[in-house]
Amino acid sequence: MKLLIVTLAPTLRIGNNFQSYAPYVKEMNLWLEKIANVTIVSPTNYKDILLTDVFDRKDIEVKSIPFPKFSNLFFSLKSLISLPFIMWRLLTEMNKADHIHLRCPGNIGLLGCIAQIFFPLKTKTAKYAGNWDPNAKQPLSYRFQKWLLSNTFWTKNMQVLVYGEWPNQSKNIKPFFTASYRASEISKIDKKRFHAPFNFVFVGSLVEGKRPLYAIQLLEKLIKNGIFCSLKLYGDGVKRQELERYISDNNLQKHIILKGNQNAETLKKAYRESDFLILPSKSEGWPKVVAEAMFWGTIPIATSISCVPWMLGFGERGMLLDLDLEVDKIALTKLLSDKDALNAMSQKGEKWSQKYTLDLFESEIKKLL
Repeated sequence: MKLLIVTLAPTLRIGNNFQSYAPYVKEMNLWLEKIANVTIVSPTNYKDILLTDVFDRKDIEVKSIPFPKFSNLFFSLKSLISLPFIMWRLLTEMNKADHIHLRCPGNIGLLGCIAQIFFPLKTKTAKYAGNWDPNAKQPLSYRFQKWLLSNTFWTKNMQVLVYGEWPNQSKNIKPFFTASYRASEISKIDKKRFHAPFNFVFVGSLVEGKRPLYAIQLLEKLIKNGIFCSLKLYGDGVKRQELERYISDNNLQKHIILKGNQNAETLKKAYRESDFLILPSKSEGWPKVVAEAMFWGTIPIATSISCVPWMLGFGERGMLLDLDLEVDKIALTKLLSDKDALNAMSQKGEKWSQKYTLDLFESEIKKLL
């Protein structure tokens, strides 16, 4: 089989290896295990900081396209000029492929959604890694991609993988997931004790969209309310200096620590040693860290966005944030005082998350291909 991947994630050549955005690479390495020929159509350079990982395969054929940007007039004009070339490249490579795999949403994903219309007989998959909630407020380009992917008149012979289970979906929409751990690791899990001092963890980029400051301020509220607790933040980003200043200015150094980017084993240890994960982000698709935390019995405290309420059993497997510091402090303080409720949440979260293992993920991918 010749597999074509169409993605906005840049494919970077470093020596003899190909690299790209780490979570995407980890997933695609599983897709590519038993594929004879692989072609990726994507940009091939990226000037900003990017958390990367290496593709397992070195025989990938990469077809470069420009990185379309519409942030200002200059980039918009430049991107519009490049669109005919991008579409030509997509149509040419799709014609050669046996299976077309689109990574959505995004500008390249949008063009891929349009190009695939011309190949109704080829088998196709699309991974929609964003928020599939039909009622979510999203840019027009995202809403158009969702409409086109779910329209079985224009989009034929395609399975669209989305996060969460949503009502009134077309027959080609398939609820899907991502996974981080093997079934064999379930036996290594220690039961949580849930007593003070409570350990909280934040895992994600230190950027506005993830709201790391809200996580810090919520812990600050608990500390000032006399609750013994600590927070470790794993990740890096443009907000780091601002967070460091806030921690220093408010004398929180003993309670809140910025750990920076860490590898998967370190994060696994952090989950196992923590009681709660805080994720007050503005937007998510399938927040992997929520599923990872629950796998180890850590209770998620997260924003009610995308499929997060469904993941948390609408409050049975974790706490949904109101994003009002006083309201959330009161709700969390009440929860911390109820050890039976905490144990029940933790156990339900474990049971739910441990269904979504890498073993199951690999078997589901084989069915798709």
